[in-house]
Amino acid sequence: MSSEIKSQNKLAQGVLYVVATPIGNMDDMTPRAVNVLQTVDLIAAEDTRHSGQLLKHFMISTPLVSYHDHNERARTEQLIDKLLHGQQVALISDAGTPLVSDPGYQLVKAAQDKSIKVVPVPGVTAMIAALSAAGLPSDRFWFEGFLPHKKQARQQRLEELLKYSATVVCYESCHRIVACVEDLVALADNSRQITIARELTKTFETIKKDTAEELLAWLTADHNQQKGEFVLLIEGATKPKPEELPEDVLKVLDILLAELSVKQASQLASKITGYKKKQLYELALARKQG
Repeated sequence: MSSEIKSQNKLAQGVLYVVATPIGNMDDMTPRAVNVLQTVDLIAAEDTRHSGQLLKHFMISTPLVSYHDHNERARTEQLIDKLLHGQQVALISDAGTPLVSDPGYQLVKAAQDKSIKVVPVPGVTAMIAALSAAGLPSDRFWFEGFLPHKKQARQQRLEELLKYSATVVCYESCHRIVACVEDLVALADNSRQITIARELTKTFETIKKDTAEELLAWLTADHNQQKGEFVLLIEGATKPKPEELPEDVLKVLDILLAELSVKQASQLASKITGYKKKQLYELALARKQG
C-alpha cells in the first residue's frame, strides 16, 4: 500500500481521488496514478469495459463500478456513503482528466459538501496537450468543450466565440468535424489561424495549423484525416487598437461601460459620437475582457 493511501487511512472517512488517465499512449500514465488505483478500495469509471483494459494493462485488480451521465445521481449517493464509512474511492473517465467534458462534477461537489477530502492526481488532458502544440497564443484561452450538434446552434455559438480575443479550444467528433470547419469558412475571416489536433498521443496523431479554407480542403482531400478524436483551436480576435479612436470617444465608451452592458454601451456611444456600432462594440468587448 502506498504511503499516500496509508496516511489517508488514518482519517475517519475516506478520500476521493480524481485520477487522470492516458488519452491514447499508455506510457503517459503516471506512477502515482497507478499507485493510487492499485490501493484504493473502489474505482468509479465512466465505462467499466473500457477502463477494464487500462487496469489489466497495469495489473490493477481494484473493483470497478460504473459512473456515467445516466446513473450519476444514484451512484453519487452510493459513493458518498462509502466514503463516509472510510473507503477510499478513485474517479476516472474513459480517457484524460475527469470532469473536463466528462462526468464527475456532481460527485466532487457532493464530497465537498460532506467535508470529504478531494485529491487531484493530475496527468493528461487533450485540451492542454493540444494547446501546448497548436502554435497559437496560450497565455489566455477559453475552453468551450463540445460545440452544439445542430448546425444552426453551432453557427450561432461560433459567431460568439469568434469575437473572443483569447484562443478558443473546442472538442469535436469525427462525425461533425467537416461541418464545423465548413461553418468556420463561412463565419471566420480567412486570415484567422485555426489548428486541428487529431488523435493526440496515438499512432496517427496529426496537428495542422492553417486557415479554415485550407483546413477544409485538407480534410476533404483525405478521408483518413476525418477519423478519430479532434481538438479544434481558433486564434483569438485581434483587439482594436485604442489609438484608432480619439481619446474623447474612448472616455465616453469607458463611462458607459461602467454602467451598461457591452452591447448597450457601444450602441449609445455610437449615437453620441457618430462612430460605427460594430467598431465600438469590438473595442468595448476587448476593454471589458481586460
